[in-house]
Amino acid sequence: MSSDRRKDSAEGSSRSSGATGDNHQLQQQPAPLSRYESQKRRDWNTFGQYLRNQTPPVSLPQCNFNHVLDFLRYLDQFGKTKVHLNSCVFFGQPDPPAPCTCPLKQAWGSLDALIGRLRAAYEEHGGSPEMNPFGNGAIRVYLREIKECQAKARGIPYKKKKKKRIQIKANDEAKAFEASSLIPLASSD
Repeated sequence: MSSDRRKDSAEGSSRSSGATGDNHQLQQQPAPLSRYESQKRRDWNTFGQYLRNQTPPVSLPQCNFNHVLDFLRYLDQFGKTKVHLNSCVFFGQPDPPAPCTCPLKQAWGSLDALIGRLRAAYEEHGGSPEMNPFGNGAIRVYLREIKECQAKARGIPYKKKKKKRIQIKANDEAKAFEASSLIPLASSD
């Protein structure tokens, strides 16, 4: 029985020293990346690989908005959003009754989010905001055209958001109504 106690105490001491070592290792590891940061890193690496696969390979300082547009077009082959062609009988129908042979493309929202992450990653990797190819006006125009095209093809009306002035005016009217409906309390003089 005394040998069992020595064995238990020996195991206990090794466990406690092992736990201390584990805690030390946990403190040295960086905090896990957020989902956004992981996705941004993955997107950045994918774009870098795309540039390296070009003939001839393109370095990041040589990259311009045309490379970004080509990258976005390249990504369409991996898309999952059905975009009906003008010649398709289901063009403009939100819920087509049967399958068709129209291509699958990247959804506008996915591309927009991708560009936002790549724009941030470019600046984090030392690029200047003024020279950021992901922030170029041509990219914004391309994304707007994709949004409108996909909205028409899927029969989703595209409406611009109303200006905030209307909402502010409504808030002011509500405040004025509340102020006029307040009844002053009679003073006890």
